Amino acid sequence: MRESSPATEAPSWHAISPEEALRLLGASAHGLSAAEAAHRLKRDGPNLFRVARPVPAWKILLDQLRSVVTALLVAAAGIALVSGDRLDAAAIGAVLVLNVLLGFVTELRAHRAMEALLGLEVARARVLRDGAAREIDARELVAGDVIELEPGQQVPADARLLEASELRAVEAPLTGESAPVDKSTHAVLPREAPLADRVTMLYKATSVVAGAGRAVTVATGMATEVGRIGALAGTVVDEPTPLERRLDALGRRLVLLALVIAGAVIGLGLIRGLELASLLPMGIALAVAAVPEGLPAVATITMAVGMRRMIRRQALVRRLPAIETLGSATVICTDKTGTLTAGAMAAVVLRLRHRQIEVTSNGYAPSGTFISGGAPLDPARDPDLLLALRIGILANHADIRQENGTWIAQGDPTEAALVALAQKAGLERAALLAEWPREGEIPFSSERLLMATFHRADDGVLACVKGAPGRLLARCTGVIEHGVRRPLRQGEREELSALNLELAARGLRVLALAIGPVPPRADSEPGELAWVGFVGLADPPAPGVRETIRSLHDAGIRTVMLTGDQKLTAEAVARELGLMRPDDTALDGADVERLGDRELEDAVWRVAAFSRVSPETKLRIVGAFQRRGEVVAMLGDGVNDAPALRKADLGAAMGIRGTDLAKEAADIVLVDDRFPTIAAAVEQGRVIFDNIRKFVFYLFSCNLAEIIVLFGAIAAGLPSPLLPLQILWLNLLTDTFPALALAVEPGEADVMRQPPRDPDAALLSGRALRGIGFYAALIGGAALAGYGWGLATAGADVARTMGFMTLALAQIFHLGNARGSGPVLAPAAAFRNRWAVGAVLLSIILQGAAALIDPLARVLGVVPLSPAQWAMVAGLGLVPGVVGQVLKAAR
Repeated sequence: MRESSPATEAPSWHAISPEEALRLLGASAHGLSAAEAAHRLKRDGPNLFRVARPVPAWKILLDQLRSVVTALLVAAAGIALVSGDRLDAAAIGAVLVLNVLLGFVTELRAHRAMEALLGLEVARARVLRDGAAREIDARELVAGDVIELEPGQQVPADARLLEASELRAVEAPLTGESAPVDKSTHAVLPREAPLADRVTMLYKATSVVAGAGRAVTVATGMATEVGRIGALAGTVVDEPTPLERRLDALGRRLVLLALVIAGAVIGLGLIRGLELASLLPMGIALAVAAVPEGLPAVATITMAVGMRRMIRRQALVRRLPAIETLGSATVICTDKTGTLTAGAMAAVVLRLRHRQIEVTSNGYAPSGTFISGGAPLDPARDPDLLLALRIGILANHADIRQENGTWIAQGDPTEAALVALAQKAGLERAALLAEWPREGEIPFSSERLLMATFHRADDGVLACVKGAPGRLLARCTGVIEHGVRRPLRQGEREELSALNLELAARGLRVLALAIGPVPPRADSEPGELAWVGFVGLADPPAPGVRETIRSLHDAGIRTVMLTGDQKLTAEAVARELGLMRPDDTALDGADVERLGDRELEDAVWRVAAFSRVSPETKLRIVGAFQRRGEVVAMLGDGVNDAPALRKADLGAAMGIRGTDLAKEAADIVLVDDRFPTIAAAVEQGRVIFDNIRKFVFYLFSCNLAEIIVLFGAIAAGLPSPLLPLQILWLNLLTDTFPALALAVEPGEADVMRQPPRDPDAALLSGRALRGIGFYAALIGGAALAGYGWGLATAGADVARTMGFMTLALAQIFHLGNARGSGPVLAPAAAFRNRWAVGAVLLSIILQGAAALIDPLARVLGVVPLSPAQWAMVAGLGLVPGVVGQVLKAAR
């Protein structure tokens, strides 16, 4: 079945006339017949999005078995089974199953971004069929259907306008542009006009906020713009995160290390005349010792702990490794509308004659302060200001209301901002209408570019007018100053035009306000108008955004804005927020498309704001940063952001206003829609990486110590000091609990003042590797000393037990060396992480159980020790921990 209609074969619907569109579609302005609609529905399929088939659970499970570490454990279990060591084989198999199941449960998540398109389906549509209007299931819409639209309605399919009366649509989810778009039936547009400029079109999943219209459907289902973007998001392949890449590289090195060591030991044994059968258990023990079996589990639990912390800070993590990725981020690409800005139009400045008044705002909330000359202004004492506010609220159809503690717009967002502005001064429409009853109005139109309402006043009928500054100034013959109308002076119109340009250069949307008498026989046209003032409207910065950008900058992370707004607006907002460095610039989407991939790579680092960007352009920008070696986080909320959210190393969607498609494409959802939450996520990601590095340091020190013990004994010609089951016991119990305690280690004080990590750098630095070698030698040396003393004073069983117990205690007390950058001997430092203290105590108890509980001792090959032997074990076991704390204190 085809997923698109024939309409998709016709290019550039926005650039042809309504009559030509109807001709190409084989339709008429009166709609299709029911029979023809049924034929097209059967031929083209329903107006639905195609949902990608989900990844089956068996495939996710199979992916867990492809790890090289898993392969090594399988081989070790197989060798143990063939050698007759069934207990060892069962223990290794249990560890293997545990790790695979844990990974399976963790990775069993929704990769199905296309399913989110279902949340954008429109249930009903009003169409013309057989010349009559009727309501149908939107799934039955076909190309050529004529649909009718009114305020508050979602557009059910892509359509070319046939008729429009003051029609305005909000297209932010699709284009990212914050302001409603005035639609026009007969506008002449070039074929290459970007999506945000196609005023002759309506698009699926956008909504009508004012006016009414008719349009002919040109695309349905997957052929619509939103369907195309969804399909584009589905083509993006998930890349492994930096942590996944590091752990995978680490796993491969571990396998190589285990094979080299096992081969060397077996080769050395064969040279010395030992039989292969006696050497296989030692090879298995070395392989098990080389692989920290608890590493996958501890890494997963560490990120799960981070996920819980993130939830408390209003960030919902959908994919665990994403937390660490955000901590590695070097660039944050973010949508503007509703992310960096409040997502609500607000009147922020009023320009009267010879005076400018700034207004503080918080979205549509009717609270704020009027400031003139740096000092608060009382609107009740300013007649010109009161008149401007009166015009703004009377020439208006919108309203504002409070819902769940948040003020929202009802109707056109720009008009709602004027209502909020007037209410800040204590003006209410109902009271004003009682004083000046409405007599009529001239509605706004894209041709007229103004709106006027007529009101009965004491001295006749007055017109309150708002509209485009240029169009309104052309009609004005006077100006209001100090509450009095006077004629415009020579050159004053040009001065007012210059004031308009000054406001526009700040990235503001400017409306002009005027008032004038209505002559008795003027019917619906106002008479000579007097200019009252300009209102500058903006989508203001969201609370805390500037501070967050500064904090990210201190952390070495660059913030780049991607928006569907005009270049002038984007540049003004970027400067206001502090995004632009002295040598930075803004770049338009059309300019990006003219650049090749290499040119774009060279350019992106000098651009702080990209304007008029399409979904494809966002993909290219993110890709250009990634090819430069950057770790990119992408923030967005609209359908148009979904492909870039998938492409980025980490995608973060807004939880309240974000579309379902954006949320499904993202790795993290910001529950509170606040940009500062991303800084908290960055900090938490860095803490998690530091903690992962701490427990990797700890685990590798311990495991390398086990290898040193085994290899040292064999090189000296001594019997094996450790059994495979003893090594598994140490790795799963003695190592795991302390390592888990490191997962909740508090972050270092300077974590947000450190530069981002090199995404290609190894998990462990050269200094950390030297530290691992040093402490592994200390721990291994202590265990070998205990083992050797046991051999010299008692039998092999006692020696093996002493080596096993010494090694366990040395590893437990080594935990203090892995914690933080300072010593933990003082109680305040030790109890900064109470879990670590508990882990030490629990590990000591469990290790004691291995010696004192007879069935467990027999399984592990442990025999009773004398008090002197226990004293030797305790003394040797404390050596690595004490040495490490002394060195920390010295530093």
